[in-house]
Amino acid sequence: MQKWARRTKKALLRDWQYWVFLLLPIAFLLIFEYYPMLGVQIAFRNFKAKRGIWGSEWAGLKWFEKFIESYQFRRVVTNTLVLSLYNLAATTVVPICFALVFNCVEHARFKKFVQTIVTLPHFISVVVLVGILMQLFNSRVGLYGITYEALTGTYPKDIFANAGAFRHMYVWSGVWQNFGWSAIIYIAALHGVDPSHHEAAEIDGASRFQRVIYVDFPHITPTIITLLIMNTGKVMSVGFQKVYLMQNSLNISVSQIISTYVYEIGLVQNNYSYSTAIGLFNSVVNLILVLTANKIARRVSETSLW
Repeated sequence: MQKWARRTKKALLRDWQYWVFLLLPIAFLLIFEYYPMLGVQIAFRNFKAKRGIWGSEWAGLKWFEKFIESYQFRRVVTNTLVLSLYNLAATTVVPICFALVFNCVEHARFKKFVQTIVTLPHFISVVVLVGILMQLFNSRVGLYGITYEALTGTYPKDIFANAGAFRHMYVWSGVWQNFGWSAIIYIAALHGVDPSHHEAAEIDGASRFQRVIYVDFPHITPTIITLLIMNTGKVMSVGFQKVYLMQNSLNISVSQIISTYVYEIGLVQNNYSYSTAIGLFNSVVNLILVLTANKIARRVSETSLW
């Protein structure tokens, strides 16, 4: 023990400048990330604002049981999973396909132009994006409504009132907005492919498509697996803002997800203990999912987060 203490003291004295640099980020993490975790205990109490967190009486697992037994439980969990898995599949496949095709293009100027165009939508705010969707797909004055009326002589049904269209609009508008940005990491990985592999494949008579499948794709597979594991940890955390902006009373049967339900319970109905319990349940499920995905990835491949 004494030997370890002396070795640690020596290392601290030798590298004290590096430890000083670490003080600020460590303080930031402790104050803004770890200290607020004390508030999680609200989920286990009958929280009253007047009494504070420590003064509120202990309730145990009461709020978790209430959520699981609630008629809303199945609906919000199902909606969250379906929307998130659909979104995960689309936002994973499209950037990969784009990166593989983009890498085949040899004209440098054209590549720069295309990459700029497909990356720009990423910087549009969610509020502006939803506004664009509402303008484009308005059944009366939007491009969709005007085109439909010109072709058929009648106005179409309101897409935003169609519950079946909600998920498709949410997912594919997100794909359009972010696929260029998401593809950057795959494009960077493809730049690391050894040209000699392509040359050898060409000598063996491989077509360009075959080289993409057997040379390029295997090279970015570890990157794909790593990002997929990380994104699996967000499956239950579908973004609140966009869903809330697109939500209305006609599509709420499919648009009511955990994050919007937590908002409704916590800030509208002022039931902080119940909403905190739902949020904690959500985080625990995300943790289980990322651990499971990492374990599966480690078994079926050589790539994992740990």
